Amino acid sequence: MSKKYLIHAKYTSSGVEALLQKGGSVRKAVVSKMIKDAGGNVESFYYTLNPDEVYLIVELPDDITGAALSLHTDASGKVSIDIISLLTPEQIDEAAKKIVHYIAPGQ
Repeated sequence: MSKKYLIHAKYTSSGVEALLQKGGSVRKAVVSKMIKDAGGNVESFYYTLNPDEVYLIVELPDDITGAALSLHTDASGKVSIDIISLLTPEQIDEAAKKIVHYIAPGQ
């Protein structure tokens, strides 16, 4: 079962330079192909008013695939990414029903 993730990408200055030269549509196509080749799918891809930031919602097969994408992307030196696992409201309902034995600090 695929999992959904929020990816926040932040380009370095040289990454923004490359974005200026080749454009946002080219970058979206390259990233979409990378995600597809990894067994995933891009649901949405948006730049922000800050030219160095991108947000994506993607489906990936698992956390290992997410970690691999993060490692290889960050190693480029042109962009760093944060990958956040997303949960549905129903998954939060399920989590809320689990018993957890927590003791707050100082208690």
